[in-house]
Amino acid sequence: MSQTASAAAAELPAEMPAAAPDPYMPGHGTDVYRVTRYELDLDYRINSNHLSGRATLQAATRRQTSAIVLDLTGLRATKVLMPGRKVRKFTQRAEQLIVVPDTALLPGDEFTLEIRYDGNPAPRRGLWGEVGWEELSDGVLVAGQPNGAASWFPCNDHPRDKASYRISITTDASYRPVCNGVLVSHQARSSRETWVYEQSEPMASYLATVQIGRYELLQLNPGRAAGDVAQTAAVPVELAAEARTGLARQPQMMRTFTSCFGPYPFPGYTVVVTEDALEIPLEAQSLSIFGCNHLSTGWESQRLIAHELSHQWFGNSLTAASWKDIWLHEGFACYAEWIWSEEAGVMSVSDRAKAAWRMLNREDQDLLVGDPGPELMFDDRVYKRGALALHAVRLRCGDLAFFALLRDWTGSHRHGSVSTEEFILAADRATGMDAEAVLHPWLYEEALPALPAG
Repeated sequence: MSQTASAAAAELPAEMPAAAPDPYMPGHGTDVYRVTRYELDLDYRINSNHLSGRATLQAATRRQTSAIVLDLTGLRATKVLMPGRKVRKFTQRAEQLIVVPDTALLPGDEFTLEIRYDGNPAPRRGLWGEVGWEELSDGVLVAGQPNGAASWFPCNDHPRDKASYRISITTDASYRPVCNGVLVSHQARSSRETWVYEQSEPMASYLATVQIGRYELLQLNPGRAAGDVAQTAAVPVELAAEARTGLARQPQMMRTFTSCFGPYPFPGYTVVVTEDALEIPLEAQSLSIFGCNHLSTGWESQRLIAHELSHQWFGNSLTAASWKDIWLHEGFACYAEWIWSEEAGVMSVSDRAKAAWRMLNREDQDLLVGDPGPELMFDDRVYKRGALALHAVRLRCGDLAFFALLRDWTGSHRHGSVSTEEFILAADRATGMDAEAVLHPWLYEEALPALPAG
């Protein structure tokens, strides 16, 4: 492998238009190519925290380029193959793997990369703390949002770059890995076991995950009616009873949200409960991760369970094309909490909105919800004020038009990438009102608008 590749990342002039990489994540992701499929073959040793991987990426160029730049941090690429095209050299620098084929790739060229790599994975540090592959007391947790995917596989780590995945992981017997999608095979060989998952629906790299622990599976709705979504929990044996109690109302949440938001977008839904306490729950496509401290039947835990479930629509099936539009994930998920609060008889949506407005009114007015900046993209004001923006739309157009809008929004953009501009246009079409006039003060002005009447 060449250790010097100053020209390795050089790109020839663009031959076709393409959006720029996300300004909130400089140095992560690229618009030069898109990946359509990842096949990850992983071997993980728990005691030594050692990961050996083979990643096969199927991709196509959007622009002409002389190098393929991938995100990979903390792990060492040992071999790179490009079937049908010779790899002249590859090198790693900072948090990138740079692959230089013998000849430049032209716009529309399809290519396959096979990358062997290994090392001791660890979370990457950034503005939002540590994200990525993390060791638990007895297992592994992967929290990829917003740029932790590169801590465990080479990828194009851009939220708009959505692909299908096959994740195969071999690890120690008596441990169960839980990954995105559907378990398609499981083989046991002496002290090692291999688990293979298929995620057919397109998924952003930050939503890919591996959870490993001494988990048993619980069926949360075993007597479900035809058409109900299968819901499973992977929990340590000693937490099984507590998990059943804490998650008892999740099937009802699912029914409420499918009524409000449209059909659930994936074949099933899995909740992983870790033996460790976690600061916050985590979302991934088709599953969510909670700590042992999130299983209370009180409102604080129940709102988090509702919040993470709603992300399957808002964030996972519909993924913001740019991180500046994070309110399309978090504002919607916060509003889903309020919907569940009313359905569960805890507090009405109207009262939740009033409480949120009073809280925001005491805070600094120095944030644009529609473009909060990377430092503040997970600020609680983005969540609460984003939810109030939706409430303002609902009060202006009425319940019938509002929920028709949400169902049309999730249906029209199912498994796609979305923007605030597209939501405003969708709201205009579905409700006949001037959605820009309603939403602009909530999203693009610092001063807090007056609480909508109703």
